[in-house]
Amino acid sequence: MASSEPPPGPGTAPHGADRYSFLPGNVPLAVERTEGNHIVTADGRRILDAGGGAVVTNIGHGRREVAEAAAASLAGRDYVLPPWLTPERAALTDRVLDRWLPEGLSRATFVSGGSESTDSALRLARAHHVAAGRSSKWKVIGRWPSYHGMTLATLAAGGHRNRRRGYEPTLLPFAHVAWDDPAAVEAMILAEGPEQVAAFIAEPVIGAAGGALVAPDGYFGEVADICRRHDVLLIVDEVMCGFGRCGTRFAIEQWGVTPDVLVAGKGLSGGYAALGGVYATEAVVAPIAEADLPFMFFTYGAQSSACAAADVVLRILEDEDLVARAAKMGDLLVERLSSELADHDHVAAVRGRGLMVGIELVAGRDPHRWYPAGARFTERVVAEALARDVWVYPAGGGDPIADALLLGPPFTITEAEIDQLATVVRASVDAAAQAVARDGSDPGPTG
Repeated sequence: MASSEPPPGPGTAPHGADRYSFLPGNVPLAVERTEGNHIVTADGRRILDAGGGAVVTNIGHGRREVAEAAAASLAGRDYVLPPWLTPERAALTDRVLDRWLPEGLSRATFVSGGSESTDSALRLARAHHVAAGRSSKWKVIGRWPSYHGMTLATLAAGGHRNRRRGYEPTLLPFAHVAWDDPAAVEAMILAEGPEQVAAFIAEPVIGAAGGALVAPDGYFGEVADICRRHDVLLIVDEVMCGFGRCGTRFAIEQWGVTPDVLVAGKGLSGGYAALGGVYATEAVVAPIAEADLPFMFFTYGAQSSACAAADVVLRILEDEDLVARAAKMGDLLVERLSSELADHDHVAAVRGRGLMVGIELVAGRDPHRWYPAGARFTERVVAEALARDVWVYPAGGGDPIADALLLGPPFTITEAEIDQLATVVRASVDAAAQAVARDGSDPGPTG
């Protein structure tokens, strides 16, 4: 039954707003609907979704054909155990394996999000080695910075200091190396003991922790060779940067590398359903099948309605050539931002691939210096942009990237909206810097 209470008016928080959080006093943005490239709030504001939510939305909001496919699936099949096959699961598996994944990745399983994907990949690596008779291998090497999810295992593998903060005693003692040095990967494998290292995990384009950091061109080729030498599985995390976000089907293709395991989620369903995926080579899964080692599923993994939605999202990406559009509009976005922010005192870099673009925020460019953590500079810039009806995603939050923005708009973003975004980012950085200077958090010229 519909509520008899009137909807909240302009500036009024809806019922439940004071309880929809574990943070007292936090009043969330009240969203009424989403359409096109915009979020529409309960009080009528139209906010440009330049963050794609959490770098999720790719085909734009409100595509009726996706909702209709999910509804039709639910009408015929609601809950079906994830290991069992439904028509929707079969269709999505075929589309992803035959039309999207790098050659060599021939096995897929679906879960309900990115954290479950990477958590499953870590378990898969352990299961592979146990089944292959290498039961001493259990350690995972990650990078500073990186982000792989919010389970305890993925937090341990990740290198996002702010999101790890407070949970350290509960995390596995996984080692980490610098994000851009392949020699450090081999040195760490040797230091930890090759007989104990099961996997190395990395994002091809570092998202939330780094603001679209991209390693040097030869990096992933060298890392793949190192991993092969030491029987270490290479896990590539494309939860954020996969399914066309970086201007190719998967970002790792830009370096000609096929990993042992690839995880990718957000763009798979474009925000229309809770879905993630784990994809592996035959060589990874064969020992597990031969040993009949159990590999437990998540309860809501691969829901048929979610698979139906994702299949339509991927078909739209194909039919409308949106991956190529992401590459084209990404180049335009970087060009406009670079022009708008050229020589800006508080912007050290504009970088990225396709429509995954980072802006590194600093207290000063020359010499390069960060704002103190207490200044909350990224949060201020995000708030200033939101006040100007543009949503941008916060990034950084640790070492080596303290403050950054991450832009991941729908692939359907227009040139006019890119112009709006660039103008708003400039104004928001200016306003945040002025606010920090007024309250005395600015470290000054010497940092």
